[in-house]
Amino acid sequence: MKTLFARPARNPRRWAVLAAALAVASPAKAADTYQFDKAHTTVGFQVRHIFTMLGGRFQDFSGTITVDRARPESSSVEFTIQAGSVFTGDPKRDEHLRTPDFFDVAKYPTITFKSTSVKAAGKDAYAVTGDLTMRGVTKKVTLPVTLLGEGKDPWGNEKMGFGMSTTLDRKEYGMNWNKTLDQGGVVVGDEVKVEVSVEANKVKPQASN
Repeated sequence: MKTLFARPARNPRRWAVLAAALAVASPAKAADTYQFDKAHTTVGFQVRHIFTMLGGRFQDFSGTITVDRARPESSSVEFTIQAGSVFTGDPKRDEHLRTPDFFDVAKYPTITFKSTSVKAAGKDAYAVTGDLTMRGVTKKVTLPVTLLGEGKDPWGNEKMGFGMSTTLDRKEYGMNWNKTLDQGGVVVGDEVKVEVSVEANKVKPQASN
């Protein structure tokens, strides 16, 4: 005779359905957001000048990295460089770089990148594809990004480090200025090596009211 307290027979299918429903209902872990630490980030470049390589960097920039650990392909990055902050150590040359011969900062004050996809490319390596806009020209580029490490600094701040090195053709962005040398060749090379080393700080979530 069954009683009111008899235990119902287990239904494996029922429990499987319930577990799946709970998994869907459980909120996914939010992605982490990191912002460039300007004091510990370098955005630099090198280009051939006659016989040697000339280096420079940008001093004013900002960037945000969204890290989705559950779905790395959903991660993203975007950054903005103030073109007028170009610095090579020579004021006269820096001023020339700001003119329409090169960055034309009065008309195009910023250089921007916004990712459209992130794909794993090996251990701690990622192929980050996105739109790079410079001098009003937008090109789709794929940047090889390496995760350099992550953890807390001595003051308890959560950080991540990334490195990136690629080569761009300046003429694709309308920077065509040059002069021919008497012995042949030109003053400035077309290929520009871009190197970025990013230290980023995790953004702490705001407390809800």
